[in-house]
Amino acid sequence: MKRSKIAGIGYYVPERIVTNNELTAVMDTTDEWIQERTGILERRYGKKHQETTSSMGAAATRIACERAGIAPEEIDFIIFATLSPDYYFPGCGVLLQRELGITHKEVGALDVRNQCSGFVYALSIADQFVKTGMYKNVLVVGSEMHSMGLDFSTRGRNVTVIFGDGAGAVIIQPTDDPHRGILTSKLHSNGTYAEKLAFINPGSHGGYHFKKLGEEVDFGYPPDDTYGEIFLTPKMKDEGLYYPNMEGQFVFKMAVQKFPEVIHEALNEAGLKPSDINMLIPHQANLRISQFVQKILGLRDDQVWNNIQKFGNTTAASVPIALCEAYEAGRVKEGDLVCLAAFGSGFTWASALIRW
Repeated sequence: MKRSKIAGIGYYVPERIVTNNELTAVMDTTDEWIQERTGILERRYGKKHQETTSSMGAAATRIACERAGIAPEEIDFIIFATLSPDYYFPGCGVLLQRELGITHKEVGALDVRNQCSGFVYALSIADQFVKTGMYKNVLVVGSEMHSMGLDFSTRGRNVTVIFGDGAGAVIIQPTDDPHRGILTSKLHSNGTYAEKLAFINPGSHGGYHFKKLGEEVDFGYPPDDTYGEIFLTPKMKDEGLYYPNMEGQFVFKMAVQKFPEVIHEALNEAGLKPSDINMLIPHQANLRISQFVQKILGLRDDQVWNNIQKFGNTTAASVPIALCEAYEAGRVKEGDLVCLAAFGSGFTWASALIRW
């Protein structure tokens, strides 16, 4: 069985830079408050009605294809990870195919909805397709357009200050080199506390009350059989129930537990230890989480790549953007052991080890 490798990588972020101070004009917050809790200084926002999750994914893809030495027409399969799709349906995979001008090939397109862990999940799927010989050029994209769906008021500040827009992409190809490629990937989930970090409305849960952990929760639906407003009700509009919600402290505690666990799991299977890692690329959820994980693993600053300071949390796009930045900076070189790790909504968490 062949191994699979990252043959090309690219990323795209919008031109518009939004600083913490700009957010203070629309919500009760401060630059100091945001930096202290998240480490974020600024983030990027896409151009409304001009850029989309799919178009940003296409921009990153073109760079990845060029570096892999292939044309978009040579892509055999598309895997697209996002939590901010252009449409409720269809998914972004087919829209990206159209954006790239390769609909005539009619290659398969798969959409992955694992939020912050989406790219690592998608990478693991691509790895299986390539090393079994099913495909030889698999495109994996993580792209997010968060700015179009955030609550720009004091009510939503805990979530809104965190997120930014951007996209990253890789081309996965087979390799006969036994010392190169994806060594292993580990995928996990636990839906017990799904609503602790969720975008619940609009949705298809179809009732006034929804039970979670034995508790009845009002999600804003009418108490009768009025189905005409099933996706968006006046109550949702009045109370802002159609925005993302997060219990930050709970999510933080889970993340700092699961990040080291899933990294150690991958290292143990490969017969390696944390000190063997040349570059850890953690999902850019919160700089404090990354720093905590770095300390637990005993890694030096030069062994961890963080860019949340300038891009914020780009969920499914954060790992490929950070990986591409590290590569472009010469910090990921041939023969290096690279570890990718992510934790997010679901909860889902994942890791991958790559010999570059």
